[in-house]
Amino acid sequence: MLPDLFPFIIAASGVFLIAFMRGAFGGGFAIVGIPLLSLAMDPITAGAVLAPLFIAIDIVAFLYWKPSTWSKPDAKLLLPMLALGIACGFWLMSILNRHAVEVAMALITLVFAGLWFRSGGTVRQQPRVPAKGLLAGFTAGITTMVAHSGGPPLAMYLLPLGLAKVVYAGTTSLFFTVGNALKAGPWLYLAQPDARTWILMACCLPAAPLGVWLGWRLHERLDQRQLYRLCYGLLVVTAFKLLWDGLEGFGLSGFLHG
Repeated sequence: MLPDLFPFIIAASGVFLIAFMRGAFGGGFAIVGIPLLSLAMDPITAGAVLAPLFIAIDIVAFLYWKPSTWSKPDAKLLLPMLALGIACGFWLMSILNRHAVEVAMALITLVFAGLWFRSGGTVRQQPRVPAKGLLAGFTAGITTMVAHSGGPPLAMYLLPLGLAKVVYAGTTSLFFTVGNALKAGPWLYLAQPDARTWILMACCLPAAPLGVWLGWRLHERLDQRQLYRLCYGLLVVTAFKLLWDGLEGFGLSGFLHG
């Protein structure tokens, strides 16, 4: 009952990368998960494989990003709307077919990647606006449920606040810890993983603590902008593959190719 080698390598690599970015910068890089794992499995299964493993990453991350690193005023704005957004995202997932989900995931990913590259990874400092925090929490809730891509909406709100690096990372870590706990059940309900999928999750589990630990160890030495540039480049490639698969499911890729 051991998992096939290629899906295992892809899944373990994705989990390690996400955990590494979580340890290094607090926010992880979960947006890359479904597009990357979709190279070896359908996106619904990919999301279900990742959902419980995110909780393992969260448990380890709590050892590093402690409550003293959280921005409490921002957490009060973000977390209630995060829960509401996850509920809305689950409803959308339950009414869309698989290929529509693939296209939606790919488009969300490409939009956020494009916004990041356009900004060059930099933003101008702005004052805290509660309405923006509420909107960011809700939007991130929807996108984290649909595509494990809650990071960009959250970053668009937090980065302009000019928080200290450790506070930004700790607040982001708290946000994803709550979000991952809330969405794990819905993802498993949608996917109904079989025994082989559960075994694949178990085999990938060691990559979670290893990635967080290594990211934390290298935290001060890493160039965040350069590392994110490389990751977003990978993200664009995998998102286009996911988009192609979705269009192919609708019979559109042949039309576009012709």
